Order: sequence, then structure tokens, then C-alpha cells
Amino acid sequence: MLHDSQRIGTRLTEHLLLTGASVGIACAVALPVAIGLGHLGRGGTLAINISNVGRAVPTFAVLVLLAIGPLGIGDTTTVVALTLFAIAPLVTNSYIGMREVDPGAKEAARGMGMSGAQLLRRVELPLAAPMIVLGLRLAAVQVVATATIAALIGGGGLGRFVVDGLANNRHDQVVGGAILVAALALAVDGILFAVARLVSSGPRTAPARTR
Repeated sequence: MLHDSQRIGTRLTEHLLLTGASVGIACAVALPVAIGLGHLGRGGTLAINISNVGRAVPTFAVLVLLAIGPLGIGDTTTVVALTLFAIAPLVTNSYIGMREVDPGAKEAARGMGMSGAQLLRRVELPLAAPMIVLGLRLAAVQVVATATIAALIGGGGLGRFVVDGLANNRHDQVVGGAILVAALALAVDGILFAVARLVSSGPRTAPARTR
């Protein structure tokens, strides 16, 4: 039992590292682009269409192509593929959130003498935050679930229980691995749902104009 618990802990840690690295890199790439384009109000459609290419191509196909290419088999290939997969919801939701900010709130902020940077930081980002967090929530849950296939190209994570169970005809191990992945996805979704509720309950209007 102790040995099984240690294996679960090891695989869970690997899975969290894979998904955390993938979502983190995707955020670093996608959020500045989407927020910047949303603030400027241009180029968003092109960015969304380009990012959605990663969603249209099956992640497993991307994994295989990267594995037989220069990256080879392993976790690095998995992180690259999952990062591409996570970019689409981050770009789409963040850009839409920025563009749906109330024009009246932005006009009031400009009337108060706010600069473009102040408008972005103090008005647009707080009002767009719920949509940005929604994009993060979608990306994170999708990546947690999809990271399971990393085991097919020699990667780690909870998917190893599924792949190894199938190889050894251990159906209990397959089911157990699937349950662990589902439980982790639900846990991540629940945490980010709570964050979204917290963000949504914050101030939703621009500061009143002072005389």
C-alpha cells in the first residue's frame, strides 16, 4: 500500500509539473499578446485565428510529429505540445474580455486624465479579469486531461498508470489512473472557479470622476 501511495504521489507530481509548465508558458506567451491587442483594439481576429490552429490539430498528432523531430521522446515534447494546445483559450478569452470592457468606463477614466498604461492597469484589466480567468480555467482543465497522453511518448504523469495498465492487462490500474486524472481535473476546475467568482465579485465599474 505504501509503495502504491508513493507511486501515485510521484506520478501526480510529474503530472502537475507538466501541466503547470505548459500553462505557465502559454500564459507568458498568450496573455501579453491578447491583452495588448485588446487594449489597442486591432489584430485580435488574426491572433485568435492563428491560436485556434493549435486547437484544430489533434494534440496527439502534434506530440508524434514533435517526438519524431528534433525534440525526441520525453517531457519536453509534451510541454511544447500542451503549450500550443493551451494558447487558444487564453488568447480568445483574454482578447474578448478586453474588448467587452464598458466604453463608458474607459471614457470616464480618460476624462480623469488617466494615461494609456493607467487605463489598462486600473480599468481594463480589472473589468476583463473574469474573462481572462475563464480562459485560464479552460486552458488548465484541458491541459490536465490531455497531459495523460504524454505517457504514450515516454513522458511521465498519471497517464503512465493508464498506458502501463493497458500494456500489462491491468484493468484496475487503467481505471484507477483514469479516476485520478478526472479527480485532478475537477480539483483544478474547482479552484479556478473559486478564483473566477472572487474576481467577479470585485469592483466592476470605473472610479467616479472627481471634480
